[in-house]
Amino acid sequence: MHDFKLFRFGPRGAERPAVLTADGRRLDCSSFGEDWGPAFFAREGLLRLSTFLRTREDLPHVPVGERMGPCLQRPGKLICIGLNYKDHARETGAKLPTEPVVFFKATTAICGPDDDLVIPKGSEKTDWEVELLVVIGETAQYVDEANAMDCVAGYALHNDYSERHWQLERGGQWVKGKSFDTYAPLGPWFVPKDLVRDPQDLELWLDVNGKRRQKSNTREMAFSVQHLVSYLSQCMTLEPGDMISTGTPAGVGLGCNPPEYLKEGDIVTLGIEGLGAQRQRCVAWSPTTGTRA
Repeated sequence: MHDFKLFRFGPRGAERPAVLTADGRRLDCSSFGEDWGPAFFAREGLLRLSTFLRTREDLPHVPVGERMGPCLQRPGKLICIGLNYKDHARETGAKLPTEPVVFFKATTAICGPDDDLVIPKGSEKTDWEVELLVVIGETAQYVDEANAMDCVAGYALHNDYSERHWQLERGGQWVKGKSFDTYAPLGPWFVPKDLVRDPQDLELWLDVNGKRRQKSNTREMAFSVQHLVSYLSQCMTLEPGDMISTGTPAGVGLGCNPPEYLKEGDIVTLGIEGLGAQRQRCVAWSPTTGTRA
């Protein structure tokens, strides 16, 4: 049983690895000698870290006020699933798919859980999407559903921001509207799977300026985590550290009548039961704010 959660802290591009212990201590794990990324998971990192933590009583505490970075290093793949909540399909008027809708999100969109959301230059249709993120722990290729969960390392919170004009009105694939910088806040924590009782029974929520916009449960998923891992492994090799964002429930701006989108000054807060919460302040793009997070 892993009784810790992973996080990363410090300036953008220079984040350091850390853990949140069961008793609430935030410990700097720089002396472990590696960051929380694909190589960590590929070499049984969670098991090695458990041993390390049992033998070290002198780890420094993470200073209060440090920036929280993405909870994990940039993955090889950030795979997203569209229209995977029954209530979300109903609100957008879309037919529930018979197979998972799969697309990719550029990993350059990844940022910290409380970093500013930079509204892209000229954007008027930036939308919010609270989602459960699945992190792969071992290579998965042609895995059947019965064994799919063996390939899962754990979970995190993801806000799958979407620019609907680029996603839906300019032709081509959805990736264009999903990949702007700061459009993928991750964290605050990576939570090992044995600390999550049931990934198909987690409450998730999102507020804009204090008003509840999304409130649902992962039981609303059309395709379960188990099914998604197995399904994706049939058409691509899933590698340690790869991430799967499993879709969003009802309550997105696109589903409002009329649609509502984010603007400069808005505050977005969101969370998933047991996985922590995020807060993003919306800022307009400028040559300064447009610097990659």
